[in-house]
Amino acid sequence: MSSWGERFNKMLGRNRIVVCRLFIHLAGKEVTPLLGVLNRAARKAIDAEGDMNVMGELLAEICQNLLQLDTYWRSAANEGDFFTDEGEASDYYNSLFTDSASRYLSEPDCSENYSSDETLSLPITENLVVMITVAFEGKEPALETDLSQFDSLTAGLKALINLHYKGRLRAVSIHFSPAQLGEQLTEEQLLQNFPELIPL
Repeated sequence: MSSWGERFNKMLGRNRIVVCRLFIHLAGKEVTPLLGVLNRAARKAIDAEGDMNVMGELLAEICQNLLQLDTYWRSAANEGDFFTDEGEASDYYNSLFTDSASRYLSEPDCSENYSSDETLSLPITENLVVMITVAFEGKEPALETDLSQFDSLTAGLKALINLHYKGRLRAVSIHFSPAQLGEQLTEEQLLQNFPELIPL
C-alpha cells in the first residue's frame, strides 16, 4: 500500500525518480571476453539512439554477464539519490554520466573492429571496472542500499534486470575502463582513478 505522501505526489503528477550509479571491479584474465560484450553493447547503444527498450535489453545482457562472472568480482561501490523533480533528477544523472565518461580510459572507439588475429596479439588487461548509471521510477530497495557486499551486489544486479522488464527505466548509461582491447588498467591506476571502490 502506497504512503499518503506518494499518493499526494501522484495527484500532483510528481513521481519519485531514483538516479544511481554502480561500480564493479573485476580482476583476472578471464574477464577479457566481457570487454568484447561491452564494446558490442556500446555500438548497439549508439545505433539505437537512446531507444529505452534497446538500452534496457543491453543493460539486462550486461548484468547477466556480470552475474556469471561473480568469481572475478573484487570490489564495488555505489551512490545515488531520489527526486520528485524531473529537472533535478536529470541534472544529477547528467553529472554522474559526465563523471563516468571522464574516468580513466572509459571511452570506447566504436569505429574500430578487431579481427580475431589482431585480438590474439593485443595485451590482456587483468582489471576491468564497469560503471552503470540508471534513472528509474518508484522505489527499489535492492538498489537503494550499500552494494559493497557480495550478496547485496548480486541482488542489485538482478534488480536492474527486473527494472527493464517492468518498464520502469527512464535512462541507462554504461561506461567501462579500460574501454578498448589492448588498453591496460594497472593496480596503481585503479586506486588512483577509482578511489571509491570497496573490496568485496
